[in-house]
Amino acid sequence: MSAELRFDDQVVVVTGAGGGLGKAYATFFASRGAKVVVNDLGGSFKGEGQSSKAADVVVDEIKAAGGTAVANYDSVEHGEKIIETAIKAFGRVDVLLNNAGILRDISFKNMTDQDWDLVMKVHVKGTYKCARAAWPYFRKQKYGRVINTASAAGLFGSFGQANYSAAKLAMVGFTETLAKEGIKYNIISNAIAPIAASRMTETVMPPDVLENLRPEWVVPLVAVLVHKSNTKETGGIFEVGGGHVAKIRWERSSGLLLKADDTYTPGAILKKWDKVVDFSNPQYPTGTNDFLGLLEESLKLGPNDQGEKLDFTGRVALVTGGGAGIGRAYCLAFAKHGASVVVNDLVNPDDVVNEIKKLGGKAAGVKASSEEGEKVVKAAVDAFGRLDIIVNNAGILRDKAFSNMDDSLWDPVLNVHLRSTYKITKAAWPILLKQKYGRIINTTSTSGIYGNFGQANYAAAKAGILGFSRTVALEGAKYNIYCNTIAPNAGTAMTRTILPEELVQAFKPDYIAPLVLALSSDKVPKNPTGYLYEVGSGWCGRTRWQRSGGVGFPVDVKLVPEEVAKNWSKIVDFDDGRADHPEKAQDSVAKVMENISNKRGASKKVAGGNQYLEAQKKALAAESPATEFAYTDRDSMLYNLGVGAKRTELAYVFEGAEDFQVLPTFGVIPQFDAAMPFNFDEVVPNFSPMMLLHGEQYLEIKKYPIPTAAKTRNLAKLIEVVDKGNAAVLKSGVTTVNAETGEELFYNEATVFLRGCGGFGGQKKPADRGAATAANAPPKRHPDVVVESPTTEEQAAVYRLSGDYNPLHIDPNFAKMGGFKVPILHGLCFMGIASKAVYEKFGPFKNIKVRFSGTVLPGQTIVTEMWKEGNGKKVIFQSKVKETGKLAISGAAAELVDKDAEGQNSKL
Repeated sequence: MSAELRFDDQVVVVTGAGGGLGKAYATFFASRGAKVVVNDLGGSFKGEGQSSKAADVVVDEIKAAGGTAVANYDSVEHGEKIIETAIKAFGRVDVLLNNAGILRDISFKNMTDQDWDLVMKVHVKGTYKCARAAWPYFRKQKYGRVINTASAAGLFGSFGQANYSAAKLAMVGFTETLAKEGIKYNIISNAIAPIAASRMTETVMPPDVLENLRPEWVVPLVAVLVHKSNTKETGGIFEVGGGHVAKIRWERSSGLLLKADDTYTPGAILKKWDKVVDFSNPQYPTGTNDFLGLLEESLKLGPNDQGEKLDFTGRVALVTGGGAGIGRAYCLAFAKHGASVVVNDLVNPDDVVNEIKKLGGKAAGVKASSEEGEKVVKAAVDAFGRLDIIVNNAGILRDKAFSNMDDSLWDPVLNVHLRSTYKITKAAWPILLKQKYGRIINTTSTSGIYGNFGQANYAAAKAGILGFSRTVALEGAKYNIYCNTIAPNAGTAMTRTILPEELVQAFKPDYIAPLVLALSSDKVPKNPTGYLYEVGSGWCGRTRWQRSGGVGFPVDVKLVPEEVAKNWSKIVDFDDGRADHPEKAQDSVAKVMENISNKRGASKKVAGGNQYLEAQKKALAAESPATEFAYTDRDSMLYNLGVGAKRTELAYVFEGAEDFQVLPTFGVIPQFDAAMPFNFDEVVPNFSPMMLLHGEQYLEIKKYPIPTAAKTRNLAKLIEVVDKGNAAVLKSGVTTVNAETGEELFYNEATVFLRGCGGFGGQKKPADRGAATAANAPPKRHPDVVVESPTTEEQAAVYRLSGDYNPLHIDPNFAKMGGFKVPILHGLCFMGIASKAVYEKFGPFKNIKVRFSGTVLPGQTIVTEMWKEGNGKKVIFQSKVKETGKLAISGAAAELVDKDAEGQNSKL
């Protein structure tokens, strides 16, 4: 092992150090020789109250262990007092860990200004104030280390956390700017997105999970980042918790380049939308795209193919900062396409209003600060009776090197950009909810995404807007309220001060507006909400996160910084084929949860002998004891209702109907109580039921008509276990027979994905077993049939009465622990809904196979697309969630019953 990383004679300031992660930092750094300032206001995790006790307890603990520490009880908004404590007590400051935080979780529609402002004050202003107070000392001594705390909620958005998401992504833009300004002075700044048990998380996670999310799993990464040996890793974003450490960076699509002239229209962009989101040849940027080069290329192109012309007639669009520059271009473009436009500007909205009216358009002006959200939105509704589209565009610059930044420069920029975006959106939200329609375009910038010299304030505000937008997109999607974020590059009054005049003229705001109109329309073909786009010079592209494969450390061995340092090259490696693209907070949690079953003890056992392969061999040869399952007409009707049968469909809900029947996918129900001839923890290492994902289901119906009541016997078997390295794939089968006649009724195969359970030396590829394993790629043509099946808010509650009592589908707390805002629909339930659509369009099928590709929330609509193939004997299908456009079922097919076959009845 490499030499111990020490912090002797260094002074470490930790905010929010009275408990949780902050306490773990404080005690660790003291144990490694640092002098520690333990700051804690002593309030609740909601930011209420104050007490010196929390900090004092930690200081006493450090001193009792032979360390050196002092307490500080100031709020982080008085960062200068916290740093002053370090200077008075120890004469210097070397490391600043901005860790203090509060939660004020509440749905956006119920959020108050107090909920917003308090979270901003602690997370954003507090982090800025502490860093700003430490900065002169860092520069003078040419040494400083800063850690700012982001979160998965900031990176991806999170229901009920619009304030927190905004604050936490603001930390990323702020950190990237500090990194760029500080590197020449040996000041290293990084951001972490930790998943750790704390007062904030203990209310939503069970004790066994919390045990593996101890703050001690986060500390070693931070120790490596702030050690003097780290002189290059700066401006980074790291996901960490539960033994998992990975790095996150930006990835930019190659994008769409069109000619920047009058033919550059919203329709031209939408016609080639696939190129906008094409990541086949991505960039990994740390700054703005080459817009000058792109403009030169653009001007060489021929006129653009025109797609459909967008029509905004009847829509009302509000543009803040609409009196000049990009805002004016937006207003004119919306008016040209038929919208009624509300021009909001603090200085002069009237010129643009008159310009629109002279062109025959409809417009009204609102002279007010965009911070006066209620006033601006009310004026819009007063003028035109409704509001459909919001473009939050107002902005100011107060650029200054961070060493010269002060509150008079910080506060106005945060208020005009971030708080006004919140205020306008908040004021409009009830209107958009009521009409179940809204389009919101918020404005970030490349400074926010990548950081920029002299713009710590602007970068924090602009990154915060992106975090805010992602939560708004999540909360609005089910109400047909879409929210996207753009980072525009254009010559304006703001950029005129920093760009030559000929470039200002070339980078016309007119080349931003077409993307804004496209995103504000109903025409974006897929994934219409929650995304980030960069745009300018006739080019537009999407920017997303890329995450390294990272390293999962065994959770049964204490993690130390030296072990993290030893594995550093793997933690930051994006090119080893393991990198992925997380899009939601659950993706962050999933990596951590996957690692919870990673135990060194288990892997040693495997190395010493093939106990898992032996157990698999034994299980493959074993016969399971038969289990009995009886069902009645009542159970058949209950199942039919659970997969979407309506009261008008008497064949499914009335036992007296002439053609009373149970839907064929009822065949998945009798298998629930089957006794498997093995235990999961015997055939794979590190098994945890929380790490099990239901991947695929295959069902054969052996006999039609299916009895609507029967006594059955069920026999289970292991089919195969595939070793995927980090995970295992296990396939099991269950045969269901009629207990009275011995006749086979159903045969099921379930494929489950077991995260963290691989590496046992088993077979690497699954066997081909025909229909049960077929890939079933959809044909490259429009579907032959499309069926929309709305689900109800009660769908999961009804379906579970057929026997699947997993609390994930009914208990909100359990669902939240799994990373879901609300309980999700059973996979076998939406399999049943999709299969019902196939059955009703094409008749009985002898087998059906589906792959579960995504989640469905009760109340969403399932859209099943079907193609008839194989001489009409096979139906390939897939199912999407209408509200999100994302796949829920893929690789699916049903082989149809031969209608003329003897003994078969057909529904057609």
